Amino acid sequence: MHVPTGGVGHAPAAGHVPAGSGAGARAGVGNAARGTDVSPFNFVTLTAFLAWFGGTGFLITRFSSIWSGLGVLISIAAGCVGAAIVFLFMSRVLIHPEENMDAADYEMVGVLGRTSLPIRAGGTGEIIYSQAGTRRTCGARSEDGGAIDKGVEIVVTRYEKGIAYVRLWEELSGE
Repeated sequence: MHVPTGGVGHAPAAGHVPAGSGAGARAGVGNAARGTDVSPFNFVTLTAFLAWFGGTGFLITRFSSIWSGLGVLISIAAGCVGAAIVFLFMSRVLIHPEENMDAADYEMVGVLGRTSLPIRAGGTGEIIYSQAGTRRTCGARSEDGGAIDKGVEIVVTRYEKGIAYVRLWEELSGE
């Protein structure tokens, strides 16, 4: 859940912030809803089909005296079974739904955190925040150029050249 920040991004609702934590938490916009985005018709399954089709066709023509049309049908069925086995192994075991990174998970605008070093008036300080399951730090400046004390909850309103521009959480939440 996000709350609007006056047209400058989004911040998590107050219920998502762990009480007494040193750094704020961002709202969960995870990849849980996404499944595997792998098509069953890809290069790996195609090569598996060709290998099983060719191998079965070779064995049937070499060591059997069945009609060639039936041999082709059996080879196609074996190729489909082989491709299905490889696809199921690939989609269930090798490819994890959270494997691919999402740029939205690393977006700085809307991140809730705390100042770890005070921000001087017109100067730079440091913030601590949680993102992608880890605790991180970043240089920060006040959006309006004012001073912000140490340990104050802030929200990032923009991020430029490695510096986060922040506003007080109370200003944006209406407390």
